[in-house]
Amino acid sequence: MYYIGVDLGTSAVKLLLMTGDGKIEKIVSEEYSLYFPHPGWSEQKPEDWLDAVLKGIKELTEGIDKTQVAGIGAGGQMHGLVVLDKDDQVIRPAILWNDGRTQEETDYLNDTIGKDKLRSYTGNIAFAGFTAPKILWMKKNEPENFAKIAKIMLPKDYINYKLSGVNSTDYSDASGMLLLDVKNKCWSKEMLDICGITEDMMPKLYESYDITGTLLPEMAKELGLPESVKIVAGAGDNAAAAIGTGTVGNGRCNISLGTSGTLFISSDSFNVPPDGIHSFAHADGAYHLMGCMLSAASCNKWFMDQIIRTSDYPKEQEGITDDKLGRNHVYYLPYLMGERAPHNDPFCRSCFIGMTMDTSREDMTQAVLEGVAFGIRDSLEEIKRLGVDVKKSMACGGGMKSPLWRMIFANVLNITLTIPETEQGPGYGGAILAAVACGEYSSVQDACDKLIRVTGEVKPDPDLAALYEKRYQTFRKLYPALKGIFPEL
Repeated sequence: MYYIGVDLGTSAVKLLLMTGDGKIEKIVSEEYSLYFPHPGWSEQKPEDWLDAVLKGIKELTEGIDKTQVAGIGAGGQMHGLVVLDKDDQVIRPAILWNDGRTQEETDYLNDTIGKDKLRSYTGNIAFAGFTAPKILWMKKNEPENFAKIAKIMLPKDYINYKLSGVNSTDYSDASGMLLLDVKNKCWSKEMLDICGITEDMMPKLYESYDITGTLLPEMAKELGLPESVKIVAGAGDNAAAAIGTGTVGNGRCNISLGTSGTLFISSDSFNVPPDGIHSFAHADGAYHLMGCMLSAASCNKWFMDQIIRTSDYPKEQEGITDDKLGRNHVYYLPYLMGERAPHNDPFCRSCFIGMTMDTSREDMTQAVLEGVAFGIRDSLEEIKRLGVDVKKSMACGGGMKSPLWRMIFANVLNITLTIPETEQGPGYGGAILAAVACGEYSSVQDACDKLIRVTGEVKPDPDLAALYEKRYQTFRKLYPALKGIFPEL
C-alpha cells in the first residue's frame, strides 16, 4: 500500500509517497505566497494551501495504481489562526506562527491573567506566536470578523477538513494554541472563556495516529483516489519531524535546524516547563519538551543571500578551518524575528558583536553558525533545570546537512549527534502516522523501530567542547545586557 505524507510549511508544501516498508517513491513540492501587510505581520491564504496540496497529490500519484493509496497524514506549521464562517468560507487570511502583532495580548495573558493561572489551565505560558493571543487580537481589532467565527482550526487541519469534511485536530498541534489543557488532553474551558469563544467552534481532538475520516466523494473524484482513503489526524510539524527521526520514548532528543530551530525531547509524562520552554503532547501519544528559536538556518540564508550575496553556501564555509573553531572573537545574536525560546521577546534583534579591523568574512560566517548553536544551547540549559540529561540527539533539517555546522553543534552542546538515513522532516512523519493508522504497524514505536535507521554520528571533542563552553558563557551575557535597548530600535 501507499501512504501520502504532507509537510505544510511556511513557504511551500512538500508531499511524499511512501510504501508500507518505509521506502520513499516520490517527492513533490508546491510553493505559495507569504504576505506581510504590516511590519511584523505574517499571513497566508488557506485557499492557497489547499490548491497546492491538491495539485501536489495529483502529481505525486501520477503513474501509480491509485487504488493502493491507503492513507494521508500531515505535519503542518503550528499556531496559525484559521477562521471559517457559518458557510465554511475563510473569514480572513491565516495569521501565522511567526507573526509578531500580538505582544499586547501576550502581555495581558502573562501579566494580567498571570503565568501561574495559564500553566494551571494549559500547562504553558503565552507566546506571541500562539493561537490564543491571535484570537484576542482579532476580537479587539477586527470585531466584525470575530463575530463571524463558526470554526477555528490550525493550518494542516484546514487541509484535512477540506479533504474529509471533519473538523479535527491532534493533541500535539493543539498544544501550541494555548487553548488546550495539555496534561489532561482536553480544551480548557477557562481559556475559551478568556478568548470569548466556545467549544463548538473548536475541532474534535484526536491522537496523531487516529483516523478522523475518509476522502469526501468530490475530493476523491478530483484526485482520482478511492473514497476509502483514510485521513489521519497528523501532527504539528515538530512532532511529525520527531516521528520521522524516531524520536519517541522517554528522553529521546531531536534537533531540527530549518527556517526555525527546535530542540525536542520526548517524555513519558507531562512536565511543567520553565518560562521559555513548551510542554506539549507528542504524536506518539505521550508528551515532549521543546525549545523553539524563530530564526535558525534562516540566519545563515539571510547572511549568505542578503549580506554577502552568494548562493554557494559550502564555499563560504571552506575557510572556516578546524583551528578556528572555538576561537572566534565575533559573536552573533540570532534574533532576526525576535525570539521565542527561551527569551519570549519579540523585540530582540540580531547583531554582530566583537568585530575588529582584522575581522574577516569567514569570521562573520562562523559567528552566524555558532550563534544559532548557542541559541539552541540556551533552550537546553533551561530544560536541564527539570533534571533532563541529554547525551545524544538526532539531527535533521537543511542546516544539519553542513558537516561544519554539525561539528559546531556537537561541541557547543557537548552531545553526540546522530544522522538519520532518511531525513524528510514532517512529511515522512505524517506518512508513518498514516501507516500506523491503517494497521501497517502496531504502534508509532513499532513503526519507528522498523523504519528509522542511523547512517552516522558526530561526537564532541573534549578540548573543543571546553573552548565552546567558555565562549557560550560569554554569549549568554549578551542578551540580558542588550534587552533594554532592543525596544528602542
